[in-house]
Amino acid sequence: MKKKESILGFLLILPVILLIAFVVLYPIIYNVKISFFDVALNPNKPDIFIGWENYIDLLTDKEFYKVLVVTILFVAATVILSTALGLGVALLFNRKFRFRGAARALVMLSFVTPAVSLVYVWKYMFNGLYGIVNYALVDVLHILETAPAWFDNIVFAFISVVIFDTWRLYPYAFMTILAALQTIDTSLYEAAKIDGAGAWARFRYVTLPEIMPTIATIATLRMIWNFYKFDEIYLLTQQLPVIGVYLYKTSFASNDFGMAAAITVILFVIVMSLVFLLRKVVFKKNET
Repeated sequence: MKKKESILGFLLILPVILLIAFVVLYPIIYNVKISFFDVALNPNKPDIFIGWENYIDLLTDKEFYKVLVVTILFVAATVILSTALGLGVALLFNRKFRFRGAARALVMLSFVTPAVSLVYVWKYMFNGLYGIVNYALVDVLHILETAPAWFDNIVFAFISVVIFDTWRLYPYAFMTILAALQTIDTSLYEAAKIDGAGAWARFRYVTLPEIMPTIATIATLRMIWNFYKFDEIYLLTQQLPVIGVYLYKTSFASNDFGMAAAITVILFVIVMSLVFLLRKVVFKKNET
């Protein structure tokens, strides 16, 4: 009887398994396959098998390593800053105060607003001629002598994109961490107070261990998203060489689809290795 029920259950979920295999596994397998070919643009011509040539060319290309370093710095900066900011705001909103609901809606505004709209607002704010940011830094606060071209210089472009991405997506960390904070048993804090623990000790020994799995999940997802980030960076500035832009130019500017496929395969290996390392370190510390 149990065997029949198991077979019936498998048959019921079989369409979903096949759909997932078609939607997820087939593109992955096809991508790996074409990474070993010189893909012909003309569909009437066959692709030419070139073996490991795409991978060798990529791994001996200095531009790829430059792009990879910039991407890693971008990912590290945005993940750390957005998670830290989200944690701070979540701790603030974990207390009761007037108009908390309205304030929460304002905090979420950057996350729910379409990215294209936000990009053009930021490009206006950081404009080198009439932007309010340069006006404040140069004419009002006198922090800078000359107005920097935020989107035309790689250093300033990096800073502006990191600030934008942090502000754009920290509400995700905020809402997720806030939900985790509200599940912590208040008796743990009461026991810590009885033992004489101050605010910092309660945060370190009660709050942080409880929310560390949530923070690890947030950091993991943000790492994956930002390694593949393209749209917002490309719209803000084309001076920042990250993997997403590099992949786009390889695919659609150079029309080298075999090389683009090789990039995605290597990027997948790098991202999964970093994700595994991050989660192993975080959960090992949480266990101790």
